[in-house]
Amino acid sequence: MRIIPAIDIIEGKCVRLTKGDYNTKKIYNENPLEVAKEFEANGIQFLHLVDLDGAKSSKIVNYKVLESIASKTNLKIDFGGGLKSDQDLRIAFESGANQITGGSIAVKKPDTFINWLSTFGNDKIILGADCKNRRIATHGWMQTSEVDVLDFIKDFEEIGITNVICTDVAKDGMLQGTSNELYKEIMQKTKINLIASGGVSRMEDLYKVKEIGCEGVIIGKAIYEGKITLKELQKLC
Repeated sequence: MRIIPAIDIIEGKCVRLTKGDYNTKKIYNENPLEVAKEFEANGIQFLHLVDLDGAKSSKIVNYKVLESIASKTNLKIDFGGGLKSDQDLRIAFESGANQITGGSIAVKKPDTFINWLSTFGNDKIILGADCKNRRIATHGWMQTSEVDVLDFIKDFEEIGITNVICTDVAKDGMLQGTSNELYKEIMQKTKINLIASGGVSRMEDLYKVKEIGCEGVIIGKAIYEGKITLKELQKLC
């Protein structure tokens, strides 16, 4: 199972939110590159980089942060947040992203998202299946659709998607454990590579999602609040 720390960006700074609420913003570091370098120094190979300004404005904003981390570390970066156009994707990949994550675009403009799959390949495109009470959440989690998360994933699996990040918004930033029952259901009813996200609070959570069969797990606040140390993650990596 891949260990994937998260760096969320607002105004070029490393922050964390609770349940996706921008009013709960907490700044952890003014320089995200420092954070990324520390991850790499402890054996981390992957990074989940989210442009929260981009998610709010529906276009890529913090690509300079992506460019800085990609050019000054060897981390394999998946980048998301506000990617809505072919131009956004071009900027993201040219700035050093190995993969991009699309969530809102897959709900609002599925034809565009499907075109990305055929243009760039399913190894480069991750489906962001973020949900509130099983309903797909969009636009930086500020809006909720009527689409059930499992139906959403299955529909795109039929089209060719193989990599999915699933975040239970109610769990995000709460440090109260992961949505294991939801992840079990997804693993039982699809064949996708599932990346768990949201709620990781201790090492035991990582062992649980690994047992379920998740291909990767994203860890955010648990690292920044010292609930899980980089030394502990180094052993898993």
